[in-house]
Amino acid sequence: MTSPAPDYERRSAPSRVRKDGLATSEVLASFTDGPDTGVFTDGASEGNPGPGGWGAVHVVDDEIQDQAHGSEPHTTNNRMELTALIHGLRMLPLDTDSTVYTDSQLIVNIVTKWADGWKARGWTKKSSGPIANLELVKEAHALYKQRPGVRLEWIKAHNGYRWNEYADALATAYRRQVF
Repeated sequence: MTSPAPDYERRSAPSRVRKDGLATSEVLASFTDGPDTGVFTDGASEGNPGPGGWGAVHVVDDEIQDQAHGSEPHTTNNRMELTALIHGLRMLPLDTDSTVYTDSQLIVNIVTKWADGWKARGWTKKSSGPIANLELVKEAHALYKQRPGVRLEWIKAHNGYRWNEYADALATAYRRQVF
């Protein structure tokens, strides 16, 4: 009998990463909770739009396999969340079984629920108006579909989970002189 998956939504300790501007080394020294295997992605912006960044880290048994981060001078949080997801998915081989964690429920819904319908309708929504960040949505959706063994899951933000906090530190690295 397998034990139930841990509930990564329940912790309520606030994150020190955004408040204190922790570097990745400080995150590793400060946090130990949460899942220890998977890809963790995060995006951030100051203002919406404003300067922003993204980060992704692939971890197996608490060991970093790969990581990436970047920034843009004028962007939105959702663009950065999608960019982080794209880079995170690229870290995984097509035939892998893995979990990708994001703290954006919107991004989970876009990629796992809504994009199939939008694609079937020629990349249009049922309701009026364009799909925001369509080029990024198409790319994230295609990368996700190419990896049928990948699960995309929401994880609570700023909750003290080591690798989610690490992805946040990568996403906000553009704000600091220290990586």
